[in-house]
Amino acid sequence: MVGQQKRLSEPLRWTRGSKIALGGAIACMLAAIAAVIIVASANAPKHRAGCIEVTFPSTLGAAVSHACGAKARQMCAQPAENPGLAAHGLLHAACRQAGLPYGSS
Repeated sequence: MVGQQKRLSEPLRWTRGSKIALGGAIACMLAAIAAVIIVASANAPKHRAGCIEVTFPSTLGAAVSHACGAKARQMCAQPAENPGLAAHGLLHAACRQAGLPYGSS
């Protein structure tokens, strides 16, 4: 307790080691942020023309159905064959977004 008042009233002194530690911590945080941005952009969903992707409710939460080409056209043309996807209008929205006709044979 002796000299505590004097120590508390003086500004902090940055030593060489504390500057290096602070610089290292900032560099690690910037590297982590860059890694998160790179991974997030690499894993972003890419919608291709003629492809549909529908996320719909399932017994264990959510499920994803993805189809391209002839399979996507068939799913959009015959929505009765996929009642789980068509029930909430999710398939119709995905077909419209992909530019595929919905419910036509």
